[in-house]
Amino acid sequence: LYTNYLKAMPHNCKAWLKYADLERSVGETERCRALYELAVSQPALDRPEMLWKGYIDFEIEEGDGNNARKLYERLLERTAHVKVWISFAQFECTEIGHGVEAARSTFSRAYDQLKAEGLKEERVLLLDAWRVFEKAKGDASSVSEVEAKMPRRVKRKRMQTDDDGAELGWEEYFDYHFPDEEGAATSNLKILEMAAKWKKMQQQQAASTAEDSDEDSDDD
Repeated sequence: LYTNYLKAMPHNCKAWLKYADLERSVGETERCRALYELAVSQPALDRPEMLWKGYIDFEIEEGDGNNARKLYERLLERTAHVKVWISFAQFECTEIGHGVEAARSTFSRAYDQLKAEGLKEERVLLLDAWRVFEKAKGDASSVSEVEAKMPRRVKRKRMQTDDDGAELGWEEYFDYHFPDEEGAATSNLKILEMAAKWKKMQQQQAASTAEDSDEDSDDD
């Protein structure tokens, strides 16, 4: 029944999950794994996150940490969503994970990638989860290291526009200033200030040259 349904509706993740659960319930572990593998290889899925979670949970429940880890890495190649990173780090701290240091390393990898992609709100979510982890598994020093990465929340204003570019008015929003970026921001600001000063000096010199030229013309 499931086979015929999935031939017609291969994008239906719920059906794939039920089929895999059926095979597992009768002890067909390898058939269950093969079904999950076939499912995640489909070109289009209606709820891929649900299917990948089911596949990872299956491997964890089977006690196969290596397979679960490989699935996390494969999933991160498709989507580097912050929830996937957090789940991966938390998995490393389970009985079949590689332990506290592996979890900490995963949090660090996630932070660096989210920073490189400029995803501020996602970094805040990650840091919150990382801090909870350190309070449970680390010590005062490791907690302080994570808290030192926490950003300041700053209220700003920006102009809203419609699809045609017409201004609709100002709106307030919150931005995040991260400690490890403030140095770079200050440096960029100084460069802009220097450029502005240089431009102003050039304009003043040009104006002075023009005045001298006018005076010479008057003397003639």
